[in-house]
Amino acid sequence: MAQIFLKLARFAAILGGIVLSALILLTVFSVSGRGLNTFGHFLLDNGLMTGMAQSMLDAGVGPVLGDFELVEAGVAFCIFAFLPLAQITGAHATVDIFTSQMSPRVNRILTMLWDVLFCVVLIVIAWKLYEGMAGKMRYNETTMLLQFPVWWSYAISLAAAVVAALVSVYVAGARIAEVVTGRTYLIIQGGAH
Repeated sequence: MAQIFLKLARFAAILGGIVLSALILLTVFSVSGRGLNTFGHFLLDNGLMTGMAQSMLDAGVGPVLGDFELVEAGVAFCIFAFLPLAQITGAHATVDIFTSQMSPRVNRILTMLWDVLFCVVLIVIAWKLYEGMAGKMRYNETTMLLQFPVWWSYAISLAAAVVAALVSVYVAGARIAEVVTGRTYLIIQGGAH
């Protein structure tokens, strides 16, 4: 069972990485276009290389229209896409100054409590994303520049949030079983400390 959820979490993280890479390229392209556009106007204003500058500006060199709308939607998806892998591998940042002095049983209970709390939070976030998406669908709200429906952003974030919630339910269940049985079901594969 752990392997199924681990594969699901890895798939979500890979998808999130692909989207994040595309967003990085989009941002680089947009910022470069904005810089070239500014440079073209500088050349025109100062009477330098006016033919080349005018050709560049006539070609439409400039920022990508709606780049911030795409980045906003994509980054929200990426955040939720990376959460399942961090959750199942125990890779969330922890501060263990006090807990390192406690017994393994107490640490196991604390880990269970945090994972159950995180599970509840992710379920609530997924639920609220669903409600937000339904509201955006009802009112046909669109983005300002690209005019795509805002609910699309909610939908892709909701899909990743549901995967995060499912993985966190599994992790919380495994942590509860660890406290009850004293056995280890999820081995933390490393995380930031």
